[in-house]
Amino acid sequence: MTCEDNELRDAELKTLLLTLELQLMDPDFRKDRERVSALLAEDFCEFGSSGRVWSKASILDLLTMEPPQPAPAVEKFEIRRITAEAVLATYRTVRSQQATLRSSVWMLRGGAWQVVFHQGTKVPD
Repeated sequence: MTCEDNELRDAELKTLLLTLELQLMDPDFRKDRERVSALLAEDFCEFGSSGRVWSKASILDLLTMEPPQPAPAVEKFEIRRITAEAVLATYRTVRSQQATLRSSVWMLRGGAWQVVFHQGTKVPD
């Protein structure tokens, strides 16, 4: 395997994980509990920009009551491999002029990528 092979695979993985992150922000996708549940690992944990800590169950319950809102713009999406089956994704979102720095840890489990951890930190004005 060459460095070029790794770069190609990383580019493909970056595209895939960006697509999955965008799905999790899509208002229509967020209404589908089963599809969201498939992307969140059973041991999922989120440190929200509000300072609250969310589990998979609490996120799924929250989404059933969430008012529709447009997905935020995503900027500067990058990935960094932790292991062959674990990846850190970092990016910035902007919604209504509020920027938030975000990070997600994705793990390959049972042949599918699932997010095990997510954190959002609001950028001060």
